[in-house]
Amino acid sequence: MKTQKTSRKQQILECLARMLEASPGERITTSALAREVGVSEAALYRHFPSKSKMFEGLIEFIEETIFSRITLILAEEKIALKRCEKILALLLAFAERNPGLTRLLTGDALTGETERLRVRIAQVFDRVETQLKQILREAELREGLHPQLPVTAAANLLIALVNGRIAEFVRSEFRRSPTAHWQEQWQLLAQGFMESTATIDS
Repeated sequence: MKTQKTSRKQQILECLARMLEASPGERITTSALAREVGVSEAALYRHFPSKSKMFEGLIEFIEETIFSRITLILAEEKIALKRCEKILALLLAFAERNPGLTRLLTGDALTGETERLRVRIAQVFDRVETQLKQILREAELREGLHPQLPVTAAANLLIALVNGRIAEFVRSEFRRSPTAHWQEQWQLLAQGFMESTATIDS
């Protein structure tokens, strides 16, 4: 019974993610979700007490996926700029592969939902920004590299850039890829982003 219940919960979340992708800009109702899953609304509420809890389930998936992969990046890559590059590329690739979930990341699908959900999504980006700050601070100590901007402003610039590309993806109804031209743009950004201690001293 426990396995069956877990499977049904997973099915509900997968259907919700698909509907978010298939209907950009539209609110998802529980009645429409129940039809998509093939159950009654009452059956939905046996697995999730509210639509907010369904969204929370998707947000938990976003958090687990992103931060587990960031942990891997930090373990495998020691160079600061490479770490930043891979973390930003991870966010963009995740958005591209999961358009429906990207509507949650931008808050587009959370209009009219509880403030708690919007705060939780904001915290995802805050955590990534904090991680970028830490990487840049360590780069100053270990690699003799210094952002052209103060660390806080530099980390904010990076997260704002990714945020903008993800928002553009949702605004275009998933037609404008968030990863398009990213490598070239990152190379240009990285070249002007950091300067070595030697350059400063000269």
